[in-house]
Amino acid sequence: MSSTPPETDGAADSGAHPDEPRSLCIEDWLTVIIMAALALITFANVLVRYFTNSSFAWTEEISVFLMILLALVAGSAAVARNLHIRIEFFADSGSSARRRKLARFGSLMMALLFALIAVLSVRVVWDDFRYEETSPGIGVPQWWYSIWLPIVSALITLRALGLYIRQGKPGAFTDELVENGPHAPSLRVDAAPQGGDSLPWGGPAAKKDHSKEIT
Repeated sequence: MSSTPPETDGAADSGAHPDEPRSLCIEDWLTVIIMAALALITFANVLVRYFTNSSFAWTEEISVFLMILLALVAGSAAVARNLHIRIEFFADSGSSARRRKLARFGSLMMALLFALIAVLSVRVVWDDFRYEETSPGIGVPQWWYSIWLPIVSALITLRALGLYIRQGKPGAFTDELVENGPHAPSLRVDAAPQGGDSLPWGGPAAKKDHSKEIT
């Protein structure tokens, strides 16, 4: 038995999930920008209200729009990282084949749902543009806000399809990941101590009793 420790994958050392995409820079940067804009707008409104006893009329409408957009962008990142809520009793129980089928079915239904939202919301944007609808607060064109719904819905659809593909790859669902957690090292039989004192999972190793051989 070789004493050389097994090589570890770079992804495992960095703590990345096996079903996580390589890059989520779009969602991450949009989240940072939206959060920064919300903080600046709210802080400026508080200062103006404190010193002038009045507030900006446009801050509430813009803040509501940014919070809705933030929820959609964060939802896209959660889909890509496979972090949406689920009932673990059903999602994490059973064989690997059963978990794979349930997970892929959920990802496919999610992709179909947001694809339908993206298609139907295009009609809403077109109606806002055609009838020249304006926002109730500051009177800007309504389609400035509604156009983001089909865009982010299409992004979520692509993220859900990517998750569906990754969940179908070999090794995406293993018993070791379910029993020990996604970041726990898998148990290797060849990693047992050469002395035979204990097994890798802590149980006592069977030793040969030589006392009975002594006559």
